[in-house]
Amino acid sequence: MRQKNKNIIISGGGTGGHIFPAISIANAIKKLEPDTNILFVGALGKIEMEKVPAAGYKIIGLPVAGLQRRLTIKNISFIFKLISSLRKSKKIIKDFKPDVVVGVGGYASGPVLRIANKKGIPTLIQEQNSYAGITNKLLAKKAKKICVAYEGMEKYFPSNSIILTGNPVRQDLLDKIGSREEAVKHFNLEEKRKTILVVGGSLGARTINQSIIGDIEKIGKSEFQLLWQTGKYYFEDVKGIAEASGFENIKVLDFIKRMDMAYSAADIIISRAGAGTISELCLVGKPVILVPSPNVAEDHQTKNALALVNKNAAVLIKDINAREKLIDTALELIENEEQIKKLSENIKGMALRDSAEIIAKEVLKLS
Repeated sequence: MRQKNKNIIISGGGTGGHIFPAISIANAIKKLEPDTNILFVGALGKIEMEKVPAAGYKIIGLPVAGLQRRLTIKNISFIFKLISSLRKSKKIIKDFKPDVVVGVGGYASGPVLRIANKKGIPTLIQEQNSYAGITNKLLAKKAKKICVAYEGMEKYFPSNSIILTGNPVRQDLLDKIGSREEAVKHFNLEEKRKTILVVGGSLGARTINQSIIGDIEKIGKSEFQLLWQTGKYYFEDVKGIAEASGFENIKVLDFIKRMDMAYSAADIIISRAGAGTISELCLVGKPVILVPSPNVAEDHQTKNALALVNKNAAVLIKDINAREKLIDTALELIENEEQIKKLSENIKGMALRDSAEIIAKEVLKLS
């Protein structure tokens, strides 16, 4: 008798940090077992409703939204949206009949995994951050497996369910990282100058951009060069300031398509501290200065950064101190060969490879 194809739901999203790992896991499952049926469940109006279909997968949206931490009228609508999402999740599970449900974090994972747990369907949670959110802590009590990216997660989850897998990252990007010479030519940089790479995400990071603008003369008059991804919101303003400064060792881009080239060209990197970004930087293995965003739930970017800093694998500058300290710290670091070597070795030691495939195998074991 022919065995039926497996049905797997992947639920969650809300940000790229949740949905891109989810798509990587789905791709790894399909690579291992191509006949598997995968259905995504996300939150209506969020990034997953666009990115998942673009990756070739079907997605159903729930009307779920987040609970406000202060007293507000929005929390009344939250209750109605949650009840509606639970009902819809029940119907999705009844119709699709999943063998396993995977939660990647974000609003939509709560209702779907709750219904799956009630019906005895095996669930797996993928926690990207070093600090677990409320939803995942609640869902973890009945989850069969919890795939984590950091050590010490026993303080949030049952230790017998935890597997240290790392976060799925752009493995294809990392496989393409090549010679510095080629990368320097790609960006029209000078080969003899050391390069500081600044990445604030596709939208940019205001504090990082303002910190550089405030000390643009220090960089311009230094012997180093800056490859600066400003983000689309800040590009025109920053470009005008950079051009007016007259410094030719500052290269301004709104978005870097060839991140493999950017990583190859970099001697040190300045970045925010999102979970996926940190996992990627560990695999890149270059010295990094992390400026965690303060505008995230439960300050999890700082906690992510500290997981590296506590192992002497990164330098941390608080967002509130960046305007005063960031550029001076970068200019000191890029000249300190001993610290560069130590940071590189330590951050490489924290890299976890093939995370998507490892997680996919765990999902398939439960099906």
